[in-house]
Amino acid sequence: MRRERGYAPHAVADEHPKSKAELDARFTELYRAHLRDVYSYSYYRVGNHYDAEDLTEQTFLQAYRHFERAQLESHGRTLRPWLIRIAHNLAANLYRDRSRKPVSPIDDTTALTAVHTTEQLVEGRDELSRVLGGVRMLPDDRREALIMRFALGMDNREIARALGRSDGATKVLIHRAIKQLEEIVHD
Repeated sequence: MRRERGYAPHAVADEHPKSKAELDARFTELYRAHLRDVYSYSYYRVGNHYDAEDLTEQTFLQAYRHFERAQLESHGRTLRPWLIRIAHNLAANLYRDRSRKPVSPIDDTTALTAVHTTEQLVEGRDELSRVLGGVRMLPDDRREALIMRFALGMDNREIARALGRSDGATKVLIHRAIKQLEEIVHD
C-alpha cells in the first residue's frame, strides 16, 4: 500500500477510466490509501468507534457515487481533502439529527498496551481529558482544523481545500485554535 503525503491515485484530469473495472480499481486504491485518515477524522469528530465506523462507511459510499467526477475535477491533486470534507458534512448531519433526537452515548473502553503506574495513568488521563475537553469547547471550524492538522497530519493546503478556505485564512485559523486551546487547558 502506497501512502505518501499528496499521493493521488490515478487522479490525472485527462485520464478517463476505460471501464467500470478500471474505475473500481482506482477507487480501491483511493480507499486503501485514505481509509485510516477518514476513520481517524470520524473518530475524533464523533468520539466513539461505532459512529466513526458508520461515518467512514457512509463517506466511502458517497465518495464512490461521485468518484469519477471528483477525479476529473481534481486536476491531479490528492483526493484526501475531498474525502475529509465528505466525512465532515456527514458528521455535521449526524450531530444535527441527534440534536433533534438525543441519545445517550455508550462508553468506549480500550485495552492498555503498556504497563504504567497508577499515578502515570491518572495523570495521563487527566491531561488527555483536559485537552479533549478543550478541543470540544472550540468553535466548530477551529476544532475541525486542529483534528485535521494534528490527528490526520494534513498540511495547511489540504485543510484549506477540505474547509473551503484560503491557505492564509487556514493558517490563521489553526494559529487561533491553538492559542484558544492553550488558554482553555491552562485555565
